Amino acid sequence: GPAMSVLVARKKKKPKVVRRWERLPGRNTFCCDGRIMMARQKGIFYLTLFLILGTCALFFAFECRYLAVQLSPAIPVFAAVLFLFAMATLLRTSFSDPGVIPRALPDEAAFIEMEIEATNGTVPQGQRPPPRIKNFQINNQIVKLKYCYTCKIFRPPRASHCSICDNCVERFDHHCPWVGNCVGKRNYRYFYLFILSLSLLTIYIFTFNIVYVALKSLKIGFLNTLKETPGTYPSPVLICFFTLWSVVGLTGFHTFLVALNQTTNEDIKGSWTGKNRVQNPYSHGNIVKNCCEVLCGPLPP
Repeated sequence: GPAMSVLVARKKKKPKVVRRWERLPGRNTFCCDGRIMMARQKGIFYLTLFLILGTCALFFAFECRYLAVQLSPAIPVFAAVLFLFAMATLLRTSFSDPGVIPRALPDEAAFIEMEIEATNGTVPQGQRPPPRIKNFQINNQIVKLKYCYTCKIFRPPRASHCSICDNCVERFDHHCPWVGNCVGKRNYRYFYLFILSLSLLTIYIFTFNIVYVALKSLKIGFLNTLKETPGTYPSPVLICFFTLWSVVGLTGFHTFLVALNQTTNEDIKGSWTGKNRVQNPYSHGNIVKNCCEVLCGPLPP
């Protein structure tokens, strides 16, 4: 009867839906049904996690308790806020799609190849074919769109192909092994907030480690202070000292880039500061506007 036919229909297996991330030809790994996307080389990312978690764990376990009693209970609270914010932005950067541009489908690739051949004409044997470039105008300035032989597309402005992840990434900044992912249009703001909060956290821990030693030295002496915590005190201080300059310097460099609305890739190539002295067509000529666009602008889907 009708009821029996409904039961039989329910028992039939539905065809498995192949999601877009499962067909992505790039070199990425996915977890949680495609919600987490990372590069395959994740060893340095685990080192980043270990250094942050280990340093903060030692600080909270030893120095924070003493400082909370002697100075103020707000010290561990503010340190915890900085730590949680840094970890949240790190994971958001590492697990996000940086802005991967889909590769051309076979029909699209064939059409683009046909267009290129029609434009360039037949190249005689032995001669080098002309470069595959399209000119695009932005703010009354000509920007060249380069053809990607891997993705079979003309890359949008500011996009570049990451050789490690094997993907074209929109507004490509750089591939960062410390976060285990590319940094591009969809996760750059979280990357910037991560290095900013990590700089503040490093300065905070380093400063209060010095305060801890100073307070303890006034009571029992400097050597006795080191003897009391021989394994715990030097570790966070040394880690903070050696990472302070690099992390703070990196934050300053990216603050400079954000103010100019420029990427690391463009800065390295000298796209807007070369011999031609071409002005950056993406800059609004205003630091506030540039910062708002980079850090607060709408994200592509």
